[in-house]
Amino acid sequence: MNEEKINNVAGKNAKAYNRIKLIISILVTSLGILFLIVLIFTGLSKYIADISFRFSSNIYIALVIFILFLFIIQSIISFPFSLYSGYYVEHKYSLSNQTFLKWILEEMKSDLVSIVLSIPLLLLMEYILRKDENNWWIWVGIILFLFSVVIAKITPILILPLFYKFKPVEDAAVIERLNKLCGKEDILAKGIFSFNLSKETKKANAFFTGMGKSKSINISDTLLEKFSIDEIEMVFAHELGHSRYGHLWKGIVFNTVVLFLGLYIVSIVYADLVVHFEYSSISDIAAFPLIFLLLSIYGFVFLPITNSVSRHYEREADSYAVKLTGNFNAFESTMLKLADLNLSDKEPNRFVEFFFYGHPSIGNRIKFIKEKMGIDD
Repeated sequence: MNEEKINNVAGKNAKAYNRIKLIISILVTSLGILFLIVLIFTGLSKYIADISFRFSSNIYIALVIFILFLFIIQSIISFPFSLYSGYYVEHKYSLSNQTFLKWILEEMKSDLVSIVLSIPLLLLMEYILRKDENNWWIWVGIILFLFSVVIAKITPILILPLFYKFKPVEDAAVIERLNKLCGKEDILAKGIFSFNLSKETKKANAFFTGMGKSKSINISDTLLEKFSIDEIEMVFAHELGHSRYGHLWKGIVFNTVVLFLGLYIVSIVYADLVVHFEYSSISDIAAFPLIFLLLSIYGFVFLPITNSVSRHYEREADSYAVKLTGNFNAFESTMLKLADLNLSDKEPNRFVEFFFYGHPSIGNRIKFIKEKMGIDD
């Protein structure tokens, strides 16, 4: 099979893979929304709330039981799709390194972390709804903003080590090259670490942890193994671009503004619907699915906007990386290699990219840099 045929097969596989993943993602989201609609319109939410209060008359304990009931039901509904998309499809296209047992354990671990992080927030939300029915959305917005900052700080310390093992990079050439880039940006690298992403996938990734000028550099073992030193430098320079332009903080602020707007709109609609569906009050735990439904609809409507902002950040980071390294060839080869390794669709449908992609497609990333630098094909 010649190179052109190999590329055609790879391109078809990438499109098929991404189409399946997108369809499953839309189905799971749609089923989640449908589940909330069923809970609300059939009175099932009130029935589950009544069962929860049989276990405890305490409103907060009942809320925890209520949420766990919903989580279990939702997990049962979504499990076949998660199994197909997260395990079967990843193996079908030779991207996963996980056994079925390891995949199950990782999914359970992820769900457990989500529950542990979500329940305190929901308990606080219930408390606020009971104490301030008119301005609850403001207090919830403030708490979620503070929560996002805390999560950004504790993720590298408490959460990531639950899923990956980190160890210092031993390649002297890589260390020297990345430290040199950090010096250009006056960033103190607390350490350069590799993490065992290969335990679950053949894909590659890299990221910073830490805020301010002191950061840790984290590179997947797949990236170290399959990419040249120039390409590793390019991936890292891209992450430096995010740091240089403050995308983490900008993202938190932007998402918080979007969240406050959403909470305000939801608070108005929610107050009317609580009366319409005859809930006892806005703090009725049976009405929580209504809040989730309204926020889900709002999030879906705003998805193209939030993704557009994210793509803008990625283009800024790409431009900065190429400018910092002065190596367009390394950028192009890195993008193409990432596309092949991650089985990315290099040229997806324009609407799909606009609506669903948080990163520009590989083809558009290369095209953007070529136009910016005046490079002819």
